[in-house]
Amino acid sequence: MTSALTKNQKVLAFVEESAQLAQPDRIVWIDGSEEQLAALREEGVKTGEMIKLNQEKLPGCYYHRTAQNDVARVEDRTFICCKNKEDAGPINYWMDPQEAYALCRNIARGKMKGRTMYVIPYSMGVVGSPFSKIGIEVTDSIYVVLNMAIMTRVGTACYDYLGTDGDFIKGFHCKCDVDPEKRYIMHFPEDNTIISVNSAYGGNVLLGKKCFALRIASYLGKNEGWMAEHMLILGVTYPDGSKHYVAAAFPSACGKTNLAMLIPPKHYLEKGYKVECVGDDIAWIRVGKDGRLWAVNPENGFFGVAPGTNEKSNPNALAATRQGTIFTNVAIDPADNTVWWEGLTKQAPARLIDWLGNEWTPDSGVKAAHPNSRFTAPATGCPCLSPEFNSKEGVPLDAIIFGGRRATTTPLVYQSRDWDHGVFVGSIMSSETTAAATGAVGVLRHDPMAMKPFCGYHMADYFGHWIDMGKKIANPPKIFNVNWFRQDADGNFIWPGFGDNMRVLDWILKRCAGTVEAKETAIGYVPYAKDIDLTGLGLTEETLESILYVDKARWSAEADEIAEYYKQFGDRLPQELKESLATLKSNCEK
Repeated sequence: MTSALTKNQKVLAFVEESAQLAQPDRIVWIDGSEEQLAALREEGVKTGEMIKLNQEKLPGCYYHRTAQNDVARVEDRTFICCKNKEDAGPINYWMDPQEAYALCRNIARGKMKGRTMYVIPYSMGVVGSPFSKIGIEVTDSIYVVLNMAIMTRVGTACYDYLGTDGDFIKGFHCKCDVDPEKRYIMHFPEDNTIISVNSAYGGNVLLGKKCFALRIASYLGKNEGWMAEHMLILGVTYPDGSKHYVAAAFPSACGKTNLAMLIPPKHYLEKGYKVECVGDDIAWIRVGKDGRLWAVNPENGFFGVAPGTNEKSNPNALAATRQGTIFTNVAIDPADNTVWWEGLTKQAPARLIDWLGNEWTPDSGVKAAHPNSRFTAPATGCPCLSPEFNSKEGVPLDAIIFGGRRATTTPLVYQSRDWDHGVFVGSIMSSETTAAATGAVGVLRHDPMAMKPFCGYHMADYFGHWIDMGKKIANPPKIFNVNWFRQDADGNFIWPGFGDNMRVLDWILKRCAGTVEAKETAIGYVPYAKDIDLTGLGLTEETLESILYVDKARWSAEADEIAEYYKQFGDRLPQELKESLATLKSNCEK
């Protein structure tokens, strides 16, 4: 048992209480040192929890498999536990806090017998930044310790920052029996507490990730006057050296990581444009002294989906995985003890060990890597990482972008009329399902601000918080919506996407600077086709016009659908959103 690294009585009491409940054989206090982490990696390899990969080709990289029943976030087992059910809202699962505590305590009681409990001090954001918050996670998983050391800023500096009386977010994680029937991820926003039992999958157990950085932090932000958002942050450097920053929210499978690490088209690079990644997933946003919104990425690494990541789709993300990375549920290439997943190369290797540990060949008829297999990579390995990544003050936002996957209706890009209208645009975000996924094409799945699974309180109150934030910002960022996924009659994507999204980003930043005009439509401001750079694209202005067109009949039907969607929020829906909806309906009738 290592000795406690803090005199903070609240931390000591939390660790003692956790140990009394779970009854571990040992308690190890994590100090974040490379020496301690190296020893844990070695121990993880000895126990079989980790596999050491080819250290010449993938230095510092390791492999881990989760249980077959434990491969993704479990929405229906993820609860917001606040005193009043109504405060959780219609989108969240709710449980009474006392009932939830009792349930989890009964499940976790004595479940660390024969195991070690690790105490992880971590900071979301740079320690000492006005944005940052400290968490303490106790866990019985070496995998969790090693992942948290990549994803967050782990170390004794967190205790120094807390002092003897500072508050922190409590995180209790116990693998228990990895029993899916007793798996719960509980959030207690009123108590700054997270409990996760019976899972060992990253999204459910790396408690600094969605649990703290979004569900708990969104509630803290509402009460403290800031915002925790499911947004990437990127910076664009112009040829004259000036820098501009945007934050962007997308539901899954809508190109979020690709945009975060975008490589501009060749002629932009030749002119001297550069895109840098501040963050790929989460933004904590505050109002600065200058009346602008300033954003930081509270994370320290990337927890990315492996399948589909390759040299063409996202070379920067791939480069980030080549050192100090933990791969989960991908395939292993036994020829050289490296990793592989679907989409990494055009041709699969002749023989692999799949994510279940079985021999695999291209004729096996199953995927070698799990579709939700992951890499946990240090941000420092990303070639396009922004020099502002470790800034304590964050970066000032010129624009906020929302986006979804829509085959029709929503144009390539449009701008909201003002902040309140921009909140409306974010609140109606949706993506269409595909036939492969659901058996029905074009079914709308709403995901407001890409926060549907991650908002720690009533979604209508969250919209209200956005409206309230607008009143505090003297110089708000402009708000836009993009849709890279418009299709032609044959179901082919019309816009090329990937690096060519820089052309749309360029127009967005010109609108922020006031150097380009736009056309007012029923839904907001749309570009003139001539103002989007089509150099070398092989796309005609006429084709571009077709994906910028706003069809009033389609939008009238959309307005009716939005009205139905809004009904679930009842009287808590902000008046400003009702007015924006009424304006949309009216504009479509003109």
